[in-house]
Amino acid sequence: MEMAVSDVNSDPTILNETKLNLIMKDGMCNAFLGSTGAFLVLEQGVAAIIGPQSSAIAHSISQIADAVKVPLISYAATDPTLSSLQFPLFFRTVQSDSEQMVAMANLIDFNGWKEVIVVFLDDDYGRNGVSALSDELENRRLKIAHKLALSIHFDLDEITKLLNQTKVFNPRVFVVHINPDPRLRIFSIAHKLQMMTSEYVWLVTDWLAATLHSFSPANQKSLSVVEGVVGLRQHIPDSRKKRDFVFRWKKMQKEGVANTSLNSYGFFAYDTVWAVAHSIDKFLKVHDNITFSLRDNNMVPHTEGIGIQLEKLKIFANGSDFVNILSLSNFSGVSGQIQFSSDRNVISSGYDVININQMKIKRVGYWSNHSGFSVVPPEVLAKKKHPRVSVDQKLENITWLGGKTERPRGWVIADNAKPLRIGVPRRASFVEFVTELQDSHKIQGYCIDIFMKALEFIPYEIPFVFKPVGNGKANPNYDALVKKIDQNVYDAVVGDIAIVTNRTKIADFSQPFASSSLVIVAPINSSKSNAWVFLKPFSADMWCIIGASFLMIGVVIWILEHRVNDEFRGPPKRQVVTIFMFSLSTLFKTNSKKSSKLL
Repeated sequence: MEMAVSDVNSDPTILNETKLNLIMKDGMCNAFLGSTGAFLVLEQGVAAIIGPQSSAIAHSISQIADAVKVPLISYAATDPTLSSLQFPLFFRTVQSDSEQMVAMANLIDFNGWKEVIVVFLDDDYGRNGVSALSDELENRRLKIAHKLALSIHFDLDEITKLLNQTKVFNPRVFVVHINPDPRLRIFSIAHKLQMMTSEYVWLVTDWLAATLHSFSPANQKSLSVVEGVVGLRQHIPDSRKKRDFVFRWKKMQKEGVANTSLNSYGFFAYDTVWAVAHSIDKFLKVHDNITFSLRDNNMVPHTEGIGIQLEKLKIFANGSDFVNILSLSNFSGVSGQIQFSSDRNVISSGYDVININQMKIKRVGYWSNHSGFSVVPPEVLAKKKHPRVSVDQKLENITWLGGKTERPRGWVIADNAKPLRIGVPRRASFVEFVTELQDSHKIQGYCIDIFMKALEFIPYEIPFVFKPVGNGKANPNYDALVKKIDQNVYDAVVGDIAIVTNRTKIADFSQPFASSSLVIVAPINSSKSNAWVFLKPFSADMWCIIGASFLMIGVVIWILEHRVNDEFRGPPKRQVVTIFMFSLSTLFKTNSKKSSKLL
């Protein structure tokens, strides 16, 4: 920030010879001290508050800033809830954890893990970040199986106790969301507890990258404790401004001016000062100067004797105009394009996916909301208007814990888990399906082979034990065998068990894997052939109905025709014959026409 202030004051194109003054107070990551420092600074009259680094302090200072109409711009407070309507003057030049947790949830889903264990700091930053992760996982039908909260000032004993609890848990995928920790205490304890082996997965948010980038070359050996860990890092697009800035910083390190390495938050801090400077410059062109006013003494409680005089707090006149100007910021900084969204967060540039391998930080890909996972920087894909397609999601090879390149299963059966009780019928007939050999007591058969093959598709080991049912001289009762699942005698049953209605009401069945294919049902007794066999398709009642219908049709035709048609006149006998002949001739003529069409 001091470097940015110096650059601003030496730039003749901005602020028109007005000097930017930076007043610093160390909150020591304490909400009370941070709030006290904010009061002391605001008494002097300030146009903007830059910081704090802590989300917990940002919660309290945001309310103070709102009271005096001064915007608060943080380069490090990532708590998602700071973007709520409760804090209308809070801006941030760092990406919110709501964005980071989308990336983390995608990383978990990308690797096919269904449940995770989260280790987090039990404060506003940790709790709200984990809440955002939980929501994102639920959207993907994944879940946090266990939440392990650490106190703000956690020690080695607390970590040891917490991690020991997880040995009885089935998931082996850990997500760690804490503050930067130069001692890497969690991973040191995990090593001692043998929890950094190939059956474990450790994922971390961007706190680890910030920690490791701040290490001096002499401390690089500490990276051995995080070998195989995979994490996220705030993505900063490559640019000439960035390269020049890094060069200047390294030069300052050699000269002894800077005593630490540069992490992503350093870039954001530098750009935050420039965002404020640009906004002040535009504000002065409209209002000529910055003025402050004192609060109405009638609205301020009596505060003598506590060291802070609220009646001396200065309110930024036209502060709302300054906030509006700040919200329209749009310039290219060392961390990329500085532009705020509607919720006052800097528009996301995505994250790097990093892997600690051979005591080095290796970037294995990128993530952005626009393109998902890729090995190409998101800003390059954005220029190509590359659509997000699931088949295009990919990362470079990752070296996991234990030096393995194969993706870990992320799940084991806990040490205290009981094996599944699998009931199998000891058949006496059709033993090819399933039975127990009398000599070796081995369970074998086609159904057993299917069961063992299905186990290979499950991404973790399942202990089980076969429980034969029956005396081997007669087939057991399958209805009784299925009922034993409902009675908790067995956890499952494997065998040639037919799926019938009464059994489906008791237990769930797999899809059938053995069937008799097409079945034709035919009568056993055959009728003798005779001249009247053509009458068989219809019953006697049906034939009577057909005859009555012909008679009715003939009568109707006679009623309509006998007055005008000579064929329907004469003696009664002749007229009856005519009626029957007409009905039959109508039937045969119709069938004859249909037959000719078919031919």
